[in-house]
Amino acid sequence: MRAPFLTLAFVIATPADAQVRAVPEQPASEKEALRGVEVFLVNEGEAPVADAGPRQIEVTAADGTRLLLERTPGPTRTIAPGGFAKARYVPVGVAQVAVPPSEEHPAAKIPAEEAVVQSSTGASSAFIDRFEPHEPIYGVFGAGEAGAKLQMSFAFRPFAEDAPLKLGNLRFAYTQTMFWAIDRPSGPFRATTYSPEVYADIPFDENTRVALGWRHDSNGRDGLDSIDVNRIFARAEKSFDLGGDWRLDLAPQAWFYVGRTSTAPDVKDYFGYTGLTAAIQQKDGIKLSITGRGNFETRRGAAELFVSYPLAPIGGGMGFYVFGQAFTGHGEALDDYRLDTTRARIGIALTR
Repeated sequence: MRAPFLTLAFVIATPADAQVRAVPEQPASEKEALRGVEVFLVNEGEAPVADAGPRQIEVTAADGTRLLLERTPGPTRTIAPGGFAKARYVPVGVAQVAVPPSEEHPAAKIPAEEAVVQSSTGASSAFIDRFEPHEPIYGVFGAGEAGAKLQMSFAFRPFAEDAPLKLGNLRFAYTQTMFWAIDRPSGPFRATTYSPEVYADIPFDENTRVALGWRHDSNGRDGLDSIDVNRIFARAEKSFDLGGDWRLDLAPQAWFYVGRTSTAPDVKDYFGYTGLTAAIQQKDGIKLSITGRGNFETRRGAAELFVSYPLAPIGGGMGFYVFGQAFTGHGEALDDYRLDTTRARIGIALTR
């Protein structure tokens, strides 16, 4: 049943003269589609093309329900001639009129329209499709001196995906990591690390991306208590399909320091110049991720492990992950970069 449907979708999802065609898988029902529908973007041209897929497409579920799907925010893939990329779509309603790619709805062009959300604080607006997950957003708690660790992180794409001069690859990112001493009276925050970034996120093919940019890490203090580090970095990410909804991601990175290191001239001895992240995960299942960094000459460094599992399949659609975090080595908090610690915590995450 799936093959004829894919052939039909292949014909109606995009116009005949388009270089990239969107071919959706057929969900069993609207309920199944809520978990996301995979759409294959097939490059029928003779040259590589950067395409994120049409904004909206219509599909008919196996139970006969006609659904209108909309693309979720994500990177634009560069698709090789004769190759394909995958995009993820979610239903936005039961379809009444098909909205295939056309002159009014061209592929890979999302109009710059703000989304308005009404809440008890009043109406708020944002270009929601420009925001992307960056590092994990979580809150985890440990026993004793481990305390709590809270992190928020996001990236923002200031230009449209199809902006000239490849400006659509530009990202602004911000990460803030807070260490909460819940074992002490009044529970003070003992340390906070602030980390803005500016970088270009460049797709090479469906499974490979390279980033070049600048990152600043600071403890937010002044005078003799100030610690701040500026780095120019390069990182790459390669994804491997292991089959059975399993995926392996490898992300090596390297950096060099620029400017003054304030009151921490020896921070290089602990943070080093290179790092590596390796993650294995199953779609809608468990994910294990480990990041290591360090200085080979001084033999100092650190490793951090994340383990997560979505609560949606077992918690009535709950939009959280159960999240475990463990750290060993130097510099979990920038304030204590010379301190060698081993700590473990557990909690929840919004992204992973």
